[in-house]
Amino acid sequence: MTDPVELTKRLVRIESCNPGKGEKEIGDYIFSRLQTRGIPAKKQQVFPGRFNVIAEIKGKTELPPLVIICHMDTVVVGEGWPKPPFAAEEENGMIFGRGACDMKSGLACALSVLEDMREKRKKPDRTICFIATVDEEADMNGIQAALLGGIIPADSLLMDMEPTALSAAISHKGRIWYNVEFKGITAHASTPWKGADAIAAAAEFISEIRSCISEMPEHPEMGPNTVTFGLIKGGYQPYVVPDYCTVTMDVRTAEPFTEKDIEALMVKSKERIEKKICGIEISWELTGNRPYICGNRESELCRAICESYREVCGHEAHIGVFPGYTDTAVAAGTLGSRNCISFGPGSLDMAHKPDEYVNIEEIKTCKKILENAVSRLCFFN
Repeated sequence: MTDPVELTKRLVRIESCNPGKGEKEIGDYIFSRLQTRGIPAKKQQVFPGRFNVIAEIKGKTELPPLVIICHMDTVVVGEGWPKPPFAAEEENGMIFGRGACDMKSGLACALSVLEDMREKRKKPDRTICFIATVDEEADMNGIQAALLGGIIPADSLLMDMEPTALSAAISHKGRIWYNVEFKGITAHASTPWKGADAIAAAAEFISEIRSCISEMPEHPEMGPNTVTFGLIKGGYQPYVVPDYCTVTMDVRTAEPFTEKDIEALMVKSKERIEKKICGIEISWELTGNRPYICGNRESELCRAICESYREVCGHEAHIGVFPGYTDTAVAAGTLGSRNCISFGPGSLDMAHKPDEYVNIEEIKTCKKILENAVSRLCFFN
C-alpha cells in the first residue's frame, strides 16, 4: 500500500516552480513510478522539456471515464521562509514546503489510490484516467493541450485534487482578464490644461469600474463579483503630463454575469471619461476569458464524494465554491460539463504563501475518501 504522507514529502522535495525549474524532474519521477508499478503511462509534450503525464486504466464498460487531474507545478518560492522550502519538514502534524498543499499532497493521494488499485490487479468497470499537468500556475497550457489532444471525452467525470480542506467544491467563479490602454496628450506639468492626463483618466476608470462591480448583485453561493487592477504602467517624470498608461484587470464573475456585462460597464465609463477629459482615448484587449462553472450537487461525481465523505468522516461534507480557477474548471468550461469537482487536502489560505503546509491527518483522510469514491464509481462487484 502506498503511503500518501511519505509520497507527499517525496514530491515536495522535487522543486517544480513555474516560472523556474519547471516540471521535468517531477514529471519524469511520476512517469517512471507509474511504469514501474505496471500502470500504462505516456508523456504529452506541451513545451520543450515540459510534458503532461497521462495514465489510463481501461474499464470493462463504455461508461463515461473518471478523469483525475493534478498539476505538477508550483508558484515560485518567494521571500520569508523560516523553513527550507523543499525539505518537506514535519512538525506538529504538518508537512511544510512549497507545494505541500497546492497541490502535491492532493497529487500524492491520487497517485497512491491509483497504485493501490493497480496492485489489487482488479480491472475497473469504468475507465480511470489520471492526468498530471504542467503550467497550471501560469496559463494552464497543460490542460488545454490535453483537451486539444482529445484525451478527455466530453462526458467525463472531472475531478482535481486542489486544496479545499476536504470540502466538495463543485462551482468556480469566472475569470476575465483585460489590458486597458489610455492614450492622452503630453504637456509640461506647469500647464496641464494643454495636455490630457492618461494616468488621471486611468484613475477615474479604476474607481468607477470598482464601484460598479461592487454594486452588482451577489450570487447566493458564489458570492460577489470582484475586480482587481493588478498592474499599472505609465508616465515619464513628475513634471510631465503623461500621455500613456496601461492597466490590467482581473474580474471574477458569478452567475449570471459574463464579459458582456463587464464590457457594458467599461463602455459607459469610457464614454464618460473621454467626454470629460478632452484628448483621452480608451481601448482594451480581452486577454483571458474563463466562464463560471455552476456545479451540480446531484451529479454522479458529487454524490459519490459526499457519500464517501459521510462514510469515512461520519458527518456530511460541505459543498461549496472554489474561489480560484483550476484545470478542472478549464476542462468543464470547454466541454460544457457540470459533472465536476475540486476536492483535496490542505487549505487554499496557505497556497502560494511562505511556510506553506498541509495537515497530515487531512492527507490520510483524503486518501480514504478518494479510495471509497473510486470504488463506488468504478468497481461495481
